[in-house]
Amino acid sequence: MTMMVRDEIDILAAMIEHHLAQGVDLIIATDNASVDGTTEVLAAYEAAGKLELHHDPEHRKQQGVVVTRMARRAYTEHGADWVVNADADEFFVPVDTRLTLREAFERIPTDLGAFTADVVNLVGRPVERGAGIPPALWRDLRPVSALHDIGIHAHPTPNALHRGDPDVTVSQGNHFVSIRSKGQPPPAVALQTLHLPWRSYAQLEAKVTAAGRAYAANPQLRPSKNHHGMSDYRRFEGGRLRQIWALRQPLERDLIAGEEAGWFVRDTYLRARLDELVATAIRPDLLKACLDNSADVVVPTARHEQDGLTGRAFLALERERSDALDLAAAEAAKRKAAAEEAAKFRKAANQAKRELQVLRQEPLPALAKRTAARAGRAAARRARRALGR
Repeated sequence: MTMMVRDEIDILAAMIEHHLAQGVDLIIATDNASVDGTTEVLAAYEAAGKLELHHDPEHRKQQGVVVTRMARRAYTEHGADWVVNADADEFFVPVDTRLTLREAFERIPTDLGAFTADVVNLVGRPVERGAGIPPALWRDLRPVSALHDIGIHAHPTPNALHRGDPDVTVSQGNHFVSIRSKGQPPPAVALQTLHLPWRSYAQLEAKVTAAGRAYAANPQLRPSKNHHGMSDYRRFEGGRLRQIWALRQPLERDLIAGEEAGWFVRDTYLRARLDELVATAIRPDLLKACLDNSADVVVPTARHEQDGLTGRAFLALERERSDALDLAAAEAAKRKAAAEEAAKFRKAANQAKRELQVLRQEPLPALAKRTAARAGRAAARRARRALGR
């Protein structure tokens, strides 16, 4: 498994312990100049012989390059059969949770080359700051129309997993790889990714600002206008991020009510499994810190509701502005096309004027010959068109 990580101390040990217990042989991690204690957590697992630690202090959103280097190393230095490229807030598990990752991979045909695992967002109660794993979690299955209504473009793109290869290239985000896929694993051993993107407002703000500044430092990368991280970074700069977060983050009562509509499904697996792992963890102290919710600062319901209403108003203004900019761009494109067409007309008119002046200066016999030649060429073109040539 590979992982590039920056400032994820609230969840990192839980992620590492989970995957080691699932049968992952080794985690190759690159720390991206963390300052919250993440580096020390990684070093602790390196000292235990379960992790190979590298350092990359540059903040230029160079994940694709760094992960590609680690993925190749997984094969060339460690002989990996399969490579999973993960983020610190992702927990890979078989859809059939009675299996471990190792058991599933042992039954997945090796000639697939590469395949994908669906990513499911897990959400919990809204907190200002706290442990990375909430005491209760729900799968976010809201329809895309409901996501659009709260400013989210879509559910996450599936993650790509692949055979070990010395020349593999992993794209930014870990969603695509250069190895050709020959299909998906059998349903009995299909994999999924449990993703915890919005664990607290403090965690979200730190992640958004880090990503936004890294993209700004690497102009070669051009995320789309729908890129959630960049949209949130613009909201942070405009003082609107908290309200948008409140809009997209349901209250616990909304999660429970949403179960009837099938928008949210209570997920008991991950939290229960992590609680069980404390007894056998490599570093139980670090795992416990990710599970200790006693110091969570829960956002008061009244404030969360008010922030959500304000966030909805902000979102409406964003859409009005976006529509106005799209309209202005369309009008500008029309004006440009009209100007180009007028320029072509003027060019053709000037050319015709010059030709007429030349004709007027030629002797009559030469003029007659040229006119006849042009008429002959025009007749030949008409004949070729008639014959379909």
